[in-house]
Amino acid sequence: MNPTKERGKQAGKPAAFDAQAFLDSAGIARRVVGFRAHTVIFSQGDPCDTVMYIQKGGVRLSVLSDTGKQAIVATLGAGDFFGEGALAGQPMRMGTASATVASTVLVIEKPEMMRILHEQHEFSDRFIAHMLARNVRIEADLVDQLFNSSEKRLARTLLLLARYGKPEAPQHVLPKIPQDALAEMVGTTRSRVNVFMNKFRKLGFIEYNGGLKINASLLSVVLHD
Repeated sequence: MNPTKERGKQAGKPAAFDAQAFLDSAGIARRVVGFRAHTVIFSQGDPCDTVMYIQKGGVRLSVLSDTGKQAIVATLGAGDFFGEGALAGQPMRMGTASATVASTVLVIEKPEMMRILHEQHEFSDRFIAHMLARNVRIEADLVDQLFNSSEKRLARTLLLLARYGKPEAPQHVLPKIPQDALAEMVGTTRSRVNVFMNKFRKLGFIEYNGGLKINASLLSVVLHD
């Protein structure tokens, strides 16, 4: 069965492209690497020679200025690619990628990724679409950091981790995420995250029940002006 269509068609609509199934079944040479929370995956200035795919967990992309000021560029989750600058000829990493929680990452060497993109046209089309969507997402992340309150940024981060707005069904229940990890992803302090999480829980936006349940009502925090 074609791995990109293995979920079949529902309600007359084609199934979303399953990148994980494709990477697992297409004979692609890659290695699987586990990273503990807060571990650096690659650093700004490292050789840019691989593309990576988040199998499980979360990754934060950040950039450090010459004056030592750090800016968070994006927060990514399972199903996202990163490090794609290698495909554009970047000789060095333009930023640092760090695991925000315990994560599993597929690492694909640049020549292998280039081969796949040339030989597997459906994957190539989906990968390009994914990158375009990622660029839009990064722009939204930057606007979020510049103009939105830390409360709204936390709500948006939780919704993104739960995959709201993605073609696949949202993952309503997440593994418990340390509040210091959320603080790093949002760009605020752990104490403020604690205050907001308690507020979200009291309002019924989230629930703690063996994991972290994200309810659709949390969208109201992001949409509220």
